[in-house]
Amino acid sequence: MPEELSIKANGLKFRALAEGPADGQPVLLMHGFPEGAESWALQLAALGGAGFRAVAPDLRGYGGSDAPEGEDAYHAQELIADVGGLLDSLQWERAHVAGHDWGALVGWGFVANHPDRVLTWTALSVGHPLAFYQAGREDEDQRRRSAYIRLFREVGRAEAVLAEDGHRRLRAMYREYGPNPDAIPDSVIDAYVQGFARPGRLTAALNYYRVALTELPRITGQVRSPTLLIWGNQDPAVGRLGTEATAPMVEARYRLRELEGAGHWLQFERPQEVAQDMIDHLQAETRD
Repeated sequence: MPEELSIKANGLKFRALAEGPADGQPVLLMHGFPEGAESWALQLAALGGAGFRAVAPDLRGYGGSDAPEGEDAYHAQELIADVGGLLDSLQWERAHVAGHDWGALVGWGFVANHPDRVLTWTALSVGHPLAFYQAGREDEDQRRRSAYIRLFREVGRAEAVLAEDGHRRLRAMYREYGPNPDAIPDSVIDAYVQGFARPGRLTAALNYYRVALTELPRITGQVRSPTLLIWGNQDPAVGRLGTEATAPMVEARYRLRELEGAGHWLQFERPQEVAQDMIDHLQAETRD
């Protein structure tokens, strides 16, 4: 079982899960929407077993972490500062960093702006924010896949739609964003939904879309850290154009790992493959 940590960083309290020896190489794992630290449970165990010290926090606004009120608390620079603050509080000068979905978007911003703090970077599902943004402008397929974002940016209406009828639409996301509707266990979905049922929590998570989404492409430049991008080619939310357009934005060792037949919830759909790809990526840099 993972350890549960309480970490103070960037003026907030973060709840986190951790596995592995205290003196292992550090790995920070950031989840996406609408999830939490538990999304990394299987990879935490694998990384810990391989000798790494892996920590997965609930991001601001999620789970057991603080959820500051107001959209101003969700600017991209604040989210990026959380990452640095977590590393500081964990006393990690440098770390392997990984992120899925929104954790990937924030992670791209952090590694581009703070390469001195990054050993390696692993992104799941979502490529470089500028590539994703440009794909949304130029590619009809990506615009169709991203149509849900228009709803998420509607203050009040999005919360009502996701919460109505026992959070039916929210629950459906976990079943519909991949070819295997049973990939995420019922117990995990129930825990996620219970977290979002708390006052203000859906708004906090949706504020990422309302504030940071348009900011990240402007402040995320070239990435100079060894990078692995893992993408499921049946992901309903992220198409091929933005994924493949990420390569020119990385000025370091780079690999795109395409998982045939996988959807959006990669940590649950392909837990062993994701864990092994990550371990290989991290160990390659250690050997170098």
